[in-house]
Amino acid sequence: MGEKKKYSGVVVPMISPLKDDLSIDEKSVEKIILKFKEAGVAPFVLGTTGESESMSLEQKEKLVKVTSGIVNGKSILYAGVSDTSLQTSIDQANKYARLGVDVVVATVPYYYPVNDDQIQRYFTDLADSIACPLIIYNMPSTTGVSLSLEVLDKLSLHRNIVGLKDSERSVERLDASLKLWKDRDDFSFLIGWAAMSVYGLQNGANGIVPSTGNFCPELYQNLYNEAVRSNIKEAEELQEKTNSLSLLYQKNRDLSHSLPALKLLMSGMGLCLPNVLPPMYRMQETEELSYKEYLKKEFQEFEGMEING
Repeated sequence: MGEKKKYSGVVVPMISPLKDDLSIDEKSVEKIILKFKEAGVAPFVLGTTGESESMSLEQKEKLVKVTSGIVNGKSILYAGVSDTSLQTSIDQANKYARLGVDVVVATVPYYYPVNDDQIQRYFTDLADSIACPLIIYNMPSTTGVSLSLEVLDKLSLHRNIVGLKDSERSVERLDASLKLWKDRDDFSFLIGWAAMSVYGLQNGANGIVPSTGNFCPELYQNLYNEAVRSNIKEAEELQEKTNSLSLLYQKNRDLSHSLPALKLLMSGMGLCLPNVLPPMYRMQETEELSYKEYLKKEFQEFEGMEING
């Protein structure tokens, strides 16, 4: 890798901690952000892992305010502004910028079918209208749209579009993306496919965006450091370990069931409560008890990690 870009490193898509009444849990936000600070990673609030599409505008603004106050300029703060309304995304981006967010992240609107021309015009209009930089987020598993690399390359030339977070699981696409942007000083490529972190970093990616980093951010920071230093054996060992940790809540679960499992796992570590927003729901009580016992057993294999309760 060449010189480190501004938007690079480990960016963790933070969960949105919730109290039992589903309001923002400020104390848990502080616990998680302090854990991120200690590890040296940057938070990304209001992404997919943060249940942003299930949150009210008031909840979102509250989370941004609380997070920004705790981050206090010590790291770059990323915030999602994805919405089906362009004007809402613009308003959120400008409000969050005033609250201390450094860069916003947006997917394509997911309700109406769109073609390449509409996609290019949409992101151009968004980038033209906001007071902070924009990172485009490709997440076809939730939006139903795979953003073409041709359109993204055109958008990458926009003065206010500074990067792409790509969570599409295609090695061919990943290789093509790295070829397009690894030598660009003004455009960052961030991998949202955490299992390919080392591969991507070896081949010119600028950063990784792992949801599992919510409870083991230090492992991903170590992975990133070893990969950029070309200590591949050490990096691959960390890749294997983090992949195994990811399976604890992702294996045999789709997104709407893995996120409640992730929060339950984190609740066992004392980081948050296991509450989620509809249409997601907590596991049934018997299932939660069974899952906690499973986690206690599995965590015995991971040095320095412990599940309680």
